[in-house]
Amino acid sequence: MGFTKKLFATGEFADLCGVKKQTLFHYDEIGLLKPEYKNENGYRYYSVQQAEVFSVIEMLKEIGMPLAEIKNFLHFKTPKETIALLTEKEEMMKKKIMKMQRTQLIIQNKKKHIEEALRLNFDRFTIEKMGTEYYVLSESILNCSDKEFTKLIMSFIKYTKRERLDTGYPIGGLIRQEQVEEGDYWNYSHFYMRVAQSDLAEPFIKKAGKYVVGYHKGSYVTIQETYKKMKNYLDKEGYRICGDSFEEYVIDEVSVSGENNYVTKIMIQVEEK
Repeated sequence: MGFTKKLFATGEFADLCGVKKQTLFHYDEIGLLKPEYKNENGYRYYSVQQAEVFSVIEMLKEIGMPLAEIKNFLHFKTPKETIALLTEKEEMMKKKIMKMQRTQLIIQNKKKHIEEALRLNFDRFTIEKMGTEYYVLSESILNCSDKEFTKLIMSFIKYTKRERLDTGYPIGGLIRQEQVEEGDYWNYSHFYMRVAQSDLAEPFIKKAGKYVVGYHKGSYVTIQETYKKMKNYLDKEGYRICGDSFEEYVIDEVSVSGENNYVTKIMIQVEEK
């Protein structure tokens, strides 16, 4: 029949849509997208207008709409229903895009963090001027049991994810000045995560000032050795501790294998004697 020249055979239409013929066969079988015409031999032919229908099907699939729902929509839609559905899906896409952008930011910050760590000298201490930073804190974990410790850090991680506060910076541990001075280096008061100032109404503020910065390489159970070296360094340089200690993993299980290769950054606020 002459009008078949205006139609696409199944293979041609599949090529036009960028799919395998089996996909078109399946859509025909479930009544989602039937060919414009079938000849007496059962050959399927599709119109150019159906390419647009196919693109809508793929778009709705892409945003998670089941085939059965797509079928009902295509078969029983009205212009108002189409507008309503597309408006709803547009909002879904906006949320997905925001989530993907945040994921991209997390990846960028983690990559930057590891790249910076590779350029560091882990065997020396420095006195550095640091600007104000803003943190979100966990509930107090000072002197808590191992069971409470596990429960609270899990709760904190879930909270930062739920509130979309995680932007790729490592979770850190805050040790109060009195614990550091007493040599109680394993007794965190809080977990923390760095955030933008605008993310929280009342963030915890890490004060601007001078900090002694050092790095502990290896298992956390031996971190007291690095703290003792840092204190000796401060005595020689004429400084004393005047604030809290902030600990962050700069190299952890994400980038190396084995805790003996972990690197923990230690930052303690100091002042000249």
